[in-house]
Amino acid sequence: MKILYAIQGTGNGHLSRAKEIIPALENRAEVDILISGIQADIELPFEVKYQYKGLSFIFGKKGGIDFFDTFKKNKTFRVIKEILNCPVKNYDLVINDFEPISAWACKIRGINCISLSHQSALLSKNVPLPNHKDWVSNLILKYYAPAIQHFGFHFENYDQNIFLPIIRKGIRQLQPKLNNYYTVYLPAYSDKRLIKVLSQIKNTNWQVFSKHCSEAYEIENIKIQPIEGKTFENSLANCNGVLCGAGFETPAETLFLGKKLMVIPMKNQYEQHYNAASLKKIGVPVLKKLKQKNIPKIEKWIEKEQNIEVYYPDCTQMIIDNILSKYIITNELTNRVLQNSI
Repeated sequence: MKILYAIQGTGNGHLSRAKEIIPALENRAEVDILISGIQADIELPFEVKYQYKGLSFIFGKKGGIDFFDTFKKNKTFRVIKEILNCPVKNYDLVINDFEPISAWACKIRGINCISLSHQSALLSKNVPLPNHKDWVSNLILKYYAPAIQHFGFHFENYDQNIFLPIIRKGIRQLQPKLNNYYTVYLPAYSDKRLIKVLSQIKNTNWQVFSKHCSEAYEIENIKIQPIEGKTFENSLANCNGVLCGAGFETPAETLFLGKKLMVIPMKNQYEQHYNAASLKKIGVPVLKKLKQKNIPKIEKWIEKEQNIEVYYPDCTQMIIDNILSKYIITNELTNRVLQNSI
């Protein structure tokens, strides 16, 4: 069986999860990898057969998506050309992690495409909802990467097709400790904004991982450094807590390591507001913005203990086998019919 595994390359979460999913897929089938999008800071240790620019949301520096830059860098004719040229017909099955090029290529050509992503979980009626409604963002969740069936990941098993987070082996192998600093990953904020707010919280050290710097530097009680996988993992393992956006992978890894967590959902990123609603339900404090008036809330979070217990077992192969079982059987039966007709 030939599988095309298509991954959204905007941000780091999709690619981080792919590091665990790809070996599980390769245990059961022949696998080629497709990535589209930009703004990722990590690379896969696997051969990537197809690389497209795709459709990407560009992070701004004021806590949200930069819509002007997003529109400027996403060219309609290029996207259409990529969809038309995407070779999905060469595969028995496409597994899609919120990747639009292969998803729409499959829809046009009638190829089986199933979704395996965090975004798929948000389509369930059982998932906690944000405080506000955004019909445009809901349409994006439904139609950005269409599929014939949806399997999702979330912080809890809200539905039968929703699995618990996949935690990378690198994170599972860490030996967590508590040192005198907090880890910060807020890529939608500028270094200037982060320094302005965090420097006012005295007697607290901050390790900030930034998308906006190329070399590490320090100002007062803040260390700013570029994003690098192993350095970030070590920071997570040894910090007192994590202040980050309301994405999925970083909060899940933080909770798995038993660390304190506070999140700030990215403005105009509805998925993160979904995540914030779920995290708030299990006891994680949520800030609307990184602003000076919220400093007392951050200080209170620093002073207060936070005991949130989660159980995220290593079930990646079981998840993949569960999903593939019906498609492998269907493919084998089809091949037998074809062979008998020759």
